[in-house]
Amino acid sequence: MVAACNGQLAAEGKSATEADLKIKLDLPQFFEFYKVINASALTGKVGMSQSLLAQYIGGQKKASAKQTNRILEGVRAVGRELAEMDFA
Repeated sequence: MVAACNGQLAAEGKSATEADLKIKLDLPQFFEFYKVINASALTGKVGMSQSLLAQYIGGQKKASAKQTNRILEGVRAVGRELAEMDFA
């Protein structure tokens, strides 16, 4: 990714490092990219109906900043749980 950005920036005499890059995805992009995350199961973590989350993911509805943050916090909670997990 850095190489692609630097290819574009080279024409302007600039360059970027990984620390300079921040990728932002909207909800549909996130769930498309991270198919391993089960949106249906996530609804229980965030206390949201499955149909509402599906509408956000499908682009039929746009989540408010508050709802987006609620979903993001649920995803982060799952990430923390996975990071702390050990197998027997």
